[in-house]
Amino acid sequence: MADKILTERNLVSRHGIIELIEHWAIAISGLLLLLTGIFELPVAKRYYVIVVPGLGWSADFITSLYIHYAAALVFTAAGMFHLVYHGLRNEKGLIPRKGDMAESVTVIKSLFGFGKEPPMPKYLPEQRLAYVGMALIIAMLIISGLIKTYKNIYAPDMSLTIVLWATWIHNIFFILFFLAFLAHMAAIALHPNWPMVRGILTGFVRLDYARHRHSLWLAEIENVEAVPVVQEIVLPPIEAEPLPEAQTPQLEEPMPATDGETAKTGGGH
Repeated sequence: MADKILTERNLVSRHGIIELIEHWAIAISGLLLLLTGIFELPVAKRYYVIVVPGLGWSADFITSLYIHYAAALVFTAAGMFHLVYHGLRNEKGLIPRKGDMAESVTVIKSLFGFGKEPPMPKYLPEQRLAYVGMALIIAMLIISGLIKTYKNIYAPDMSLTIVLWATWIHNIFFILFFLAFLAHMAAIALHPNWPMVRGILTGFVRLDYARHRHSLWLAEIENVEAVPVVQEIVLPPIEAEPLPEAQTPQLEEPMPATDGETAKTGGGH
C-alpha cells in the first residue's frame, strides 16, 4: 500500500499489509528461536522454567529442537522474502545514507532534551543504521544455522573445524540478536517513539505526529498527491471535405463563315 494521507481521520499510512506480515513473522519466529535456543541448554529444569504454565516441554531437548527448526524455517523464509520483494521493488528507504551517524547522535541527544531534532524523512537515521546491523546479524544466524542443521540431518561426519566455526558464529550472533532485541525494546520505551508503535500494529500513524517529526516524508507524499493526473483527450473524428472536381476547359466554337469569306475561299480553287 502506497503512503497516503487520510486527513479526515488524522492518519497517514506508513506500512502495508505485506510489511506488517514480514515484521511479525520475523519478530515472533525470532523470539521463539531465542527461547528454544536457551531451552536446548540444560537450564529449563534448573531454573524452574518448566513450572511456568505452558512451558512444561522446555526441558525436553528434542521438542525444543523441533520447535527451533520450525521457527527457523519461518525466520529464513520471511528474511529471504523481504530481501527479494523489496529488492525487486527498488525500495531503499532503510538503506543508510551519508551523514546518518552524525544525525543519529543529534536525534538521540534530542530525545533526552539536548538540542532540537531536525526534520526527518520516513525513517530516522538510527533506524537505517539499525536495519543494516540487524540484517547482518540475521544473515549470519541463517548461514551458520543452515550449516549446523545440514550437519545434524545429512552430514554427521562433517569436518570438526567447520562445525566449530559454525557453532561459534551462531552463538556470537545469537547474543548480538538478543542485545539488538533489547535495544529495539528500549527505543520503543522512549516517549517520542510511542506513536510509531501504532504504525507497526495497524500500519497507520497519526497525521499530527508525522507532520511534527517526519515533515520531509509528509512533503514527499503531498508532492505526489498534488501532481495532476493527465487524462487523454479524445477528439471527435474530423470528416475530410471532398476536393473540388477538376473542370475541363471548354474550347471556343469557331465562328460561322460569312458569304464573302465563302466566296473568297471558293474562288481560290
